[in-house]
Amino acid sequence: MRVATVGDRVGDVADSAADALGRLPPPLGDHPVLVVVLVVVLLAGLAYLLSRYLQKTPGERFLAVLSPHDAVGVLMHADPDPDAMAAALAVSELAEETDVDATIYYPGQIRHHENRAFEAVLDVAFEPIDHAGDIAENAVVLVDHNTPRELPNAETLSPVAVVDHHPDNGTEAPFTDVRPDIGACATILAEYLRDLGWTPIGPEGDASDPQDLPADIATAMVYGIHADTSFLTSGCTAAEYEAVRYLFPGIDPDKHRRIANPPMDAEALDVKARAISERTVRTPFAVSDVGTVSNSDSIPQAADELKRLEGVNAVVVMGDKNGTIRLAGRSDDDRVHMGKILGGAVEDIPMASGGGHAKMGGGQVPMEHMEGIGPGGGMTREDLVERLFDAMNGEL
Repeated sequence: MRVATVGDRVGDVADSAADALGRLPPPLGDHPVLVVVLVVVLLAGLAYLLSRYLQKTPGERFLAVLSPHDAVGVLMHADPDPDAMAAALAVSELAEETDVDATIYYPGQIRHHENRAFEAVLDVAFEPIDHAGDIAENAVVLVDHNTPRELPNAETLSPVAVVDHHPDNGTEAPFTDVRPDIGACATILAEYLRDLGWTPIGPEGDASDPQDLPADIATAMVYGIHADTSFLTSGCTAAEYEAVRYLFPGIDPDKHRRIANPPMDAEALDVKARAISERTVRTPFAVSDVGTVSNSDSIPQAADELKRLEGVNAVVVMGDKNGTIRLAGRSDDDRVHMGKILGGAVEDIPMASGGGHAKMGGGQVPMEHMEGIGPGGGMTREDLVERLFDAMNGEL
């Protein structure tokens, strides 16, 4: 975990002590004992302030950053998934308990059938935006990503807090809690709530206490953790089990079931079938190009299905929509860090991007920018398939 405020506070106090010593009046220079006493007092004060600060939990430090503001904007990544939405809802609940208004924003669209079910079943309000300037609040919190992307003028944002579990350079906000070893961002927020004394009360409970956690928030967070860890079977840690143990008494089982089992449209089934029939297997890896799709969220669903094939440890499914190839990768092979694999496979293609976790990753490749890449006439889709196999075999 990286929490930027520790270093900031230590640095501030140390700078103040050095500045104070530098302004000592000249007569003290003739009294070295007094100078030593003053230095000892300043160092003791520094140690006291540091110890008091370190005694606070990350949740307490997070609230300390939010509380001076009248309102905060909570920014999810583009096309947010259940983990991002759950984390954003938890931040909103924490903020509003301290009388800070919170609005949740996202660029892109909520398209995946599971994500749409999450939004509809829990009846939550998320604000779609096209530009960083659409965020009304001056204070912004990033959840489930640590560098704003796919949002025009994102560089103008100066987040006051970042809570994430993805590996990246991150944003040096006054509060930065980035834990790449954790399986879900909602896990981190569950820790905050638990340590701050919140009690999940369930659908029949009466939220009479300000720190009673409503059933919809607990349900959202448990499902967010489940979604990012394939129901606690992939990429999870002891922290995920502890978070679910804490939240589970407060969930609404019916709503959890409805989110987890939404109706599936015919195209999603068709793309899954194409992924299987068009697969290329070079044991223990597989790549499948499903061609053009009308709903790009069917691509990661197809990757989940393809990974279930016996003898296949890592898969990538690719398909295109509106001139962009989307990549979705899944890995159960310790040699294949899927986020790094996808990033390395597309790094030579202008405007392309790829990344993610060891077990799960994604990427996007503008088809027009594949022209002129590599020798001769550029990179074809077949060339990209070969690069993906090379990357999984450690040859890139």
